[in-house]
Amino acid sequence: MIKGKVENIKDKIDGNELDLSLSNLTEVPVKELAAFPKATVLDLSCNNLTTLTPEFFSLTHLIKIDLSKNQLVCLPEEIGQLGNLQHLDLYNNKLKMLPIGFSQLKSLKWLDLKDNPLEPTLAKAAGDCLDEKQCKQCASRVLQHMKVLQEEAEKEREHRLLKERELEKKKEAKQREKEAREKEAQKKKKAEEKERKRKEYQAQMATSASQEQQKKKKEKKKKAAQNQGTVLSDMN
Repeated sequence: MIKGKVENIKDKIDGNELDLSLSNLTEVPVKELAAFPKATVLDLSCNNLTTLTPEFFSLTHLIKIDLSKNQLVCLPEEIGQLGNLQHLDLYNNKLKMLPIGFSQLKSLKWLDLKDNPLEPTLAKAAGDCLDEKQCKQCASRVLQHMKVLQEEAEKEREHRLLKERELEKKKEAKQREKEAREKEAQKKKKAEEKERKRKEYQAQMATSASQEQQKKKKEKKKKAAQNQGTVLSDMN
């Protein structure tokens, strides 16, 4: 059998159960599984799965999934899409933590996380999972634990967004101040330029007036001299 491929899936269905255990799988044949929505119980135990693709969680018809004895190191956030999932066996994998999306598994009633290197707070919430009662308690406690983490993550996200908005406001305020300063500087520059031109104009006018006055004086003197010359000529 080719790793990651299963032949004749239909032959592995018994009622509503699909048994793909011990199939040497390295990935789940999601497309093939989607063709059998009546198979609500899926056994993927004892394979070589290290992760699940986001597409796997489009199989929302699943009620029970056995993923025990694989090599799973993480689960995608999309796991929360499995709204009908009631029973999830993750025994003997390599999970350290669960995604926040796990808190969305509102129908989950049974969970086994035994023999996983869980981080301490999650391990405490999961408990021992040694029997049916403890696995039911595990589902309830882990969901509650993940909801708390989700709330904390949401608060952190809101705090981060608030901080980002405050920084953006400060940035905008600084930009407005900068623009106001530039506008004021430009206004001052224009006023100074206008004052310079006004003074130049006044200086030009003063020079022109002075020149005109001197010209008139010269003309007056010239005319006076001419008049005096005429008088002397008449006297002779």
